[in-house]
Amino acid sequence: MTDPQDAIVGHYSSGSLLDRIMDGLRRMGKDAGAVTADDLKAVDEFHIGGVQATDALLDQLPIGPQTAVLDIGAGIGGPARHMAARFGAQVTGIDLTPEFVETAERLTAMTGLTARFQVASALDLPFGGAAFDLATLLHVGMNLPDKARLFAEAFRVLKPGGYFAVYDIMQTGAAHPAFPVPWASAAGGSFLAPPEAYRDAADAAGFRLSAERERGDFARAFFAKMAESLAKSGPPPLALPVVMGEAAPVKIANMVASLNAGDIAPVEMIFRKPG
Repeated sequence: MTDPQDAIVGHYSSGSLLDRIMDGLRRMGKDAGAVTADDLKAVDEFHIGGVQATDALLDQLPIGPQTAVLDIGAGIGGPARHMAARFGAQVTGIDLTPEFVETAERLTAMTGLTARFQVASALDLPFGGAAFDLATLLHVGMNLPDKARLFAEAFRVLKPGGYFAVYDIMQTGAAHPAFPVPWASAAGGSFLAPPEAYRDAADAAGFRLSAERERGDFARAFFAKMAESLAKSGPPPLALPVVMGEAAPVKIANMVASLNAGDIAPVEMIFRKPG
């Protein structure tokens, strides 16, 4: 049987991601020596709603220059760079996929921002207890089979009074999307769960729920606007399909069909560690 972690890494790895991003930047007329974080926003916020969704989550949190943040499942580093640029936060990102981590490091160096990245599992965080003020999880839980372990690890590394901010695609109906989807090529890499599974895991770990918001309407409007833009102007040189590869249109179509059917929706949840 294939290890779920191997399936996840295999799904996200291509061996040419940085080259594709650099090609997109060149086609945008961007010189590698003058790339800004804003230039990367179309490709480095790998979740529904992009940076708008990131800000909608972060605006509910206390975060500033002294905030130590752990971005769990940091991908190619977009949210981590955004937190560093917008708030001056001290951000560490971890991801299971080595190619994502390498790309995150290269892009961060190009933008002149400061954030640290390392290869690690969300279910076995390589940090001591009470190391962070805030942990974030943006469209990652769909790849994690053990929600209880995820929340236990997040609780362990947070300081008393710290926050765990989640923005995940969750199961809100009976059917799973058809494969492939952006987070999985086949069933072995997909671990969708309903909101109550997150709440139960958080409660068992010791967290208290501070806020929750279903973002299905926001997501549907986001994809409708995307479809309108594609019909009008065609695909831009730099966008999330660069990360998803050649199967991106099918992955997105399967996800949007499930979203429109009410079977999945992105959901925000903010938990706090008592302190």
